[in-house]
Amino acid sequence: MDKLTDDIPGCYYNRTVQFFYEHSGKNISAHWRPRDYVVVSLGMGVSVIVILANILVMVAIFINRRFHFPIYYLLGNLAAADLFSGIAYLHLMFHTGPWTIKLSKNQWFVRQTLIDSSLTASVLNLLAIALERHQTIFTMQLHSKMTNRRVVLLIAAIWGLAIFMGLVPTMGWHCVCDLDNCSTMAPMYQRSYLVFWAVLNLFTFSLMVAAYTRIFVYVRHKSQRMSQHTSQIRHKETVFNLMKTVSMILGCFVICWTPGLVLLMLDGLGCESCQVLRYEKYCLVLAECNSLVNPIIYSFRDTDMLQTFKRILCCLCRRGGAGHRDTLSGMRCNTLEQERERDVLQRQDLNESG
Repeated sequence: MDKLTDDIPGCYYNRTVQFFYEHSGKNISAHWRPRDYVVVSLGMGVSVIVILANILVMVAIFINRRFHFPIYYLLGNLAAADLFSGIAYLHLMFHTGPWTIKLSKNQWFVRQTLIDSSLTASVLNLLAIALERHQTIFTMQLHSKMTNRRVVLLIAAIWGLAIFMGLVPTMGWHCVCDLDNCSTMAPMYQRSYLVFWAVLNLFTFSLMVAAYTRIFVYVRHKSQRMSQHTSQIRHKETVFNLMKTVSMILGCFVICWTPGLVLLMLDGLGCESCQVLRYEKYCLVLAECNSLVNPIIYSFRDTDMLQTFKRILCCLCRRGGAGHRDTLSGMRCNTLEQERERDVLQRQDLNESG
């Protein structure tokens, strides 16, 4: 993107990042303001927590054989996407504020590509999990019958599409040669791209809403039919738990993503009186928080996952004299032993019920 030759008429390849920021009205301060310190400190804190939480999820899925099923592979990929999102956002915090003025155009596009790709991968994983659960529940299965090959292909498709979406502006959907259509929030992106990205994410959200709504209606109908043979308390508990889970999933997604998507739409549509720059950084931090909420909703509410977390943390605290390799092997042995104990208990319950 950076060129040392003369500019093509109508293009500004040799201009600095500061030129595009000043043209769009997004002035870069040469010194650190209190607001910059607050945003960067908050962003770094969120990023570190996101990274640690998602590493914990990935390690838990790796060491526990009970999680070696398609749904957990997708959860692991979601954790990987959120981990990437945390790293990308941490990278952004070291290249924002007064540091932005020192970036070349290539460095600026790399910064934006990392953010766009990571957040897109996280959203696509949420959609994949919603569709997998939809298929599993409607076929009355505990785990999906998707083969490992299909899971790998699905994961590859998610990352391929996410990377492609992140690279789209660098492939031509920028305003280096169309200065009048530069956006305010991302001064080298065309306004039309912001609208496209916002609409695409809203469409993805709509698919998630439709999938979880069908799941809720179906399970509620099934629960009403099953309530004839089970207690009313169990029926109410099943419906309540489903409503709680679905409400948390959709509610957190709306809270974390809607403000940022609305800002993108307003900026893309050229709303000059909306003061999008006042809320831009905070909306980005809020969107990043969704990568922190995901491990909580999809993993920490799983009893087996929570117990695996506790074993990992306990082993890390006690690993002083044993060494890292012994710690991991000990966690695996404990996990396998507990799996055998649970299998024995499940067989006993089946024999008693039979």
